[in-house]
Amino acid sequence: MRSGEMWRLLSRFNSFRRTHVILQHLRMSKHTDAAEVLLERKGCAGVITLNRPKLLNTLTVGMIRQIYTQLKKWEQDPETFLIIIKGAGGKAFCAGGDIRAISEIGNKNQKILQDFFREEYMLNNYIASYRKPYVALIHGITMGGVSRLKKQLLKCSKGVGVSVHGQFRVATEKSLFAMPETAIGLFPDVGGGYFLPRLQGKLGYFLGLTGFRLKGRDVYTAGIATHFVDSEKLDTLEEDLSALKAPSSENVADVLETYHTKSKIDRDKSFILEEHMDKINSCFSANTVEQIIENLRQDGSSFALEQLKVINKMSPTSLKITLRQLMEGSSKTLQEVLTMEYRLSQSCMRGHDFYEGVRALLIDKDQSPKWKPADLKEVTDEDLNNHFKSLGHNDLKF
Repeated sequence: MRSGEMWRLLSRFNSFRRTHVILQHLRMSKHTDAAEVLLERKGCAGVITLNRPKLLNTLTVGMIRQIYTQLKKWEQDPETFLIIIKGAGGKAFCAGGDIRAISEIGNKNQKILQDFFREEYMLNNYIASYRKPYVALIHGITMGGVSRLKKQLLKCSKGVGVSVHGQFRVATEKSLFAMPETAIGLFPDVGGGYFLPRLQGKLGYFLGLTGFRLKGRDVYTAGIATHFVDSEKLDTLEEDLSALKAPSSENVADVLETYHTKSKIDRDKSFILEEHMDKINSCFSANTVEQIIENLRQDGSSFALEQLKVINKMSPTSLKITLRQLMEGSSKTLQEVLTMEYRLSQSCMRGHDFYEGVRALLIDKDQSPKWKPADLKEVTDEDLNNHFKSLGHNDLKF
């Protein structure tokens, strides 16, 4: 056999082996699932612990399936009165999912990508409609598309999806929230099109388009969390919630409010964006990304110019998708939004910018993605409409 043929065969084998490893990662074995998410009863509470602290508790499709199945069981269990979900290790509640693995499987296996997004969005909707109190302890990182770029840590918005739709969301001084998917050719999914436009003024549009990070009490002030508790009190809070006798939502709310009221950390600190909210409401009220950019230019303040600099680095296609997603989502139900976002997810997985964003920010780390199209003017209405088109029988259905 010639050396050239041998090299091609070896290359093909390595490619097959790599794909097999990625498939295994996305499917996850039962043994690994059991270690990566802990499900236990504590008193009256069903407690979910995302147990991948070294990986900032990122979600896998196997974990999503386990959580969904257990939530179904607990909803029917007369001895389980509330759900508590938290992250192990103290560093993160959940920093997302493995974007790199998703990007590498890419077009090699669309079926897995369909299942991944479909099952996750089903879980997000189930959490929002759960019939028992659901308490998410969003201590640490709760992220969207890109975490700390300096560390090249890319995550997708899975942590947000299993927390923000719950009835109660508890932030601490160590909470960190962001949804900067536009930096990697995506959009703020897992219901971002539902909850972001419902934040005060145009705050959600600003967060979704720029990926701005909120920390500590600001996560509560912005409306992402329903309560704020000192991190050192979380264990005691969990014990008090678990010790309740046949609690109602009102009983759970009373306990959370007691802890919230006693918290003094940053109580008198003003919201980080408070002085900029007039600019945000004014500049981000436009119906096109081009007009938002023009508004920021005309404003000319250091804050506006900083946001302009950030937006100019984002995928033009993602920016236009995101603005339309938020505008349409502002008047849709959560289920309608998730159906829309499922269409968008599959379109992005078939496109160019997501894979290019991951390449530039995570794999080659040159920080210089080559977006296609590279200019907002080149993203036509037809291109945009194609992203939002129905998938027919493949649409997400509830």
